[in-house]
Amino acid sequence: MKAIRTFTVRPVLAHSLAPLNRLASNWRWSWSRTTHALFASMDPDLWVRIGENPARMLGALGQHRLNELADDEEFVARVQAEDDRLEAYLTGAQWFQRLEGETPAHIAYFSPEFGVDASLPQYSGGLGILAGDHLKSASDLGVPLTGVGLFYRAGYFTQAIGDDGWQRESYPLLDPYGLGLTLLRDEAGQPVEIGLDLPGGRHLAARVWIADIGRVPLLLLDAETPSNTEDLRRVTDRLYGGGGEHRLLQELLLGIGGVRAIRAWCAVTGRPTPDVYHTNEGHAGFQGLERMSELMTSDGLSFDEALAQVRASTVFTTHTPVPAGIDRFPRDLIASHLGSGLLSGVDPARALSLGLESYEGGDPSVFNMAVLGLHLGQHANGVSLLHGRVSREMFGALWPEIDAEEVPITSITNGVHAPTWVHPALKSVSERAFGDALTATHDWRDASVVSDEELWSVRGVMKNELVAEARRRISAADDAAPAWIDDLLDPGVLTIGFARRVPTYKRLTLMLRDPERLARILTDPERPVQIVVAGKSHPADDSGKLLIQQLVRFSRDPRVRGRIVFLPDYDIALAKRLYPGCDVWLNNPLRPLEACGTSGMKAALNGALNLSILDGWWDEWFDGKNGWAIPTADTAANDDERDDTEAAALYDLIEHQLVPAYYDRVGGVPPKWLAMVRHTMTELGKKATSDRMVREYVIRLYLPAAANDADLRADDFAAARELAAFVKRVRGAWPSVHITNVDATGITQQAQAGDTLDVRVSVALGGLSADDVAVELASGPTNEDDLLSPDHATLRLQAGETADGVTAFAGSLALQQTGPFGYTVRVVPAHPGLLSPVELGLVSIAG
Repeated sequence: MKAIRTFTVRPVLAHSLAPLNRLASNWRWSWSRTTHALFASMDPDLWVRIGENPARMLGALGQHRLNELADDEEFVARVQAEDDRLEAYLTGAQWFQRLEGETPAHIAYFSPEFGVDASLPQYSGGLGILAGDHLKSASDLGVPLTGVGLFYRAGYFTQAIGDDGWQRESYPLLDPYGLGLTLLRDEAGQPVEIGLDLPGGRHLAARVWIADIGRVPLLLLDAETPSNTEDLRRVTDRLYGGGGEHRLLQELLLGIGGVRAIRAWCAVTGRPTPDVYHTNEGHAGFQGLERMSELMTSDGLSFDEALAQVRASTVFTTHTPVPAGIDRFPRDLIASHLGSGLLSGVDPARALSLGLESYEGGDPSVFNMAVLGLHLGQHANGVSLLHGRVSREMFGALWPEIDAEEVPITSITNGVHAPTWVHPALKSVSERAFGDALTATHDWRDASVVSDEELWSVRGVMKNELVAEARRRISAADDAAPAWIDDLLDPGVLTIGFARRVPTYKRLTLMLRDPERLARILTDPERPVQIVVAGKSHPADDSGKLLIQQLVRFSRDPRVRGRIVFLPDYDIALAKRLYPGCDVWLNNPLRPLEACGTSGMKAALNGALNLSILDGWWDEWFDGKNGWAIPTADTAANDDERDDTEAAALYDLIEHQLVPAYYDRVGGVPPKWLAMVRHTMTELGKKATSDRMVREYVIRLYLPAAANDADLRADDFAAARELAAFVKRVRGAWPSVHITNVDATGITQQAQAGDTLDVRVSVALGGLSADDVAVELASGPTNEDDLLSPDHATLRLQAGETADGVTAFAGSLALQQTGPFGYTVRVVPAHPGLLSPVELGLVSIAG
């Protein structure tokens, strides 16, 4: 008989082992080598069998073994030492505490998924892994951040591959107590519940689980509570498991419920309410509407005043360069929920308008979560330089009169949490050579510190682990290990890794474009190559499943079997073996559809070289010494020609550059290859970390957002009220704002460097004052189409007299540059509460 419920029975710990409870319930163990080793030493075989989860370990170990450990003085001393280290970590001053000036008291970070560790399966791919690494680095740096997400009772899904090569999904239920989570309770010890009113008189309730990620609490909302009807309990059943209203209810719970959960958590703990709110992708966009509701009902602000206040303190990060990757809902579905009393005090029609695609090229019958995020977040960013440019073009319709380069979306390139992703063997070498396990300041290029032989040896250890893991997984997938299992992969062979989610744009099967040529490369008798592949396709994506099936079928061809393998159920546990064990990390998306692609960063920190299309972070940081760039066939006539061309370039690089560099040896090691490895670990070690990323978020986005929030909130929201009045006044007057005349003097027909350009501009302000606008002279080099370069200079002209409703503005520009040169004049709103002169999408240009 099948149990209708499963849970973990925790043992009673002796006083000497009591700290194990705290150590097990704080996920710092997942990136602390010594804490991880402590739990593993309790029973190494059991540790592996239960999935390397300390909470499960304590439940599975048995009272007898725990009693033995309680009498082991050496083990007890290790437990106390680890607890002391955890306490010092949780309470010590870090980078954030040493910042000068005013800093945010509390930052709320919303994400639909968090990839902290394989033992907490609340993630599907890169978005969640990035969120998990963000929390970990925030913890390491001392940033006062709280994560907010949902607790999915079945996680994403577990993947198996059938005999036909087709992906099968299963959904094992998770016990939150067994995972090491704790339930948020009030002062009376009762579980805290938050609730949302839904159409038809329904009420969605959720409890709040807490996962301690070092210093950072992660709040996970769970609809599995007796307060809900059976259908509403399924709202948090699985990650990305449904569409339509099911997905909408998840996002309402994440955004609106998330704000209410963090309010409840602050009330219980006494922590100050957040002054910055960061939404990781658009899924949590409703959090801004809930905060507007609070301001309107509790503080008496109008809709526009509340909007100004919320925008000032909100950071929105977009992760997709693909419109299909954005959640979009029917207008009527959103309207029915907003009109149900869900948000007290908020005009449903005006709230609805914040997410509608009511712009040229949009669909006004659609509510777009990214549009909502951009309307509610004054601070917006993409996740690489290239993705920032793509995002400015993709969302440019929201600022229809603005050039793409000025659309107010910046970029902060993603990074990865080095202590999580660097292999323990490499960490050990790092500690011996450099004194600690951090990578950002280490120079691996000095062979007198780490010799070629030592570096090659540790790379061999990591490759052997990958081979063993691959054989274990393939054996476990069958009732009996196949006869050829001992020939599956070879640690001495050049190993290429490819692992990620499997949407079509990531092109899992580009490597199969010419299967005969690939087979020759893999089976070369002197210099063979092997490829390890992993990845999950969304359960509803049959096109992605078909790609997996094609790859699996090719891998089972007796000609190449053992040289290419698909490893099922790609997760963090597999990734920790895969990235370090590969010599090369392959990425071949359709440019520019990879927003960032951090898997290659994780591989690089472990000494792998990247082989990638110039997309995402690789477009930004490829330098010719840290790997290879696959040329992009931008001029191809069609998709097939592009794929053929790029696949041929991929094969050429492997055959003519990777293979010679890897197999040319001196004294048993490849010096040219290791020179590239050393360069990669040194240079990318400085940039590819989430510590660098989080520092950038703090300095460039969190500090300004907190300052903006404080400025607008002061004196009973005086500045918020004034800003809202300014925006209303300017929007009303702007149709009448125009430049009536531009008069330039001071240069001859043939200008020379050193000449001075004097410009006088007459502007009809439509009832606005000169202080309400900025009249700007934009100048710089021009191209053959007379377009100013994106990095042109801007000079603000000074206001003069006003006559007959026209105001004069003037300024002078010294000509410094030679060559083709041009200028233009424009008028934009001006207010200290605006971060960008084009933020409102209002501009009047001369001519």
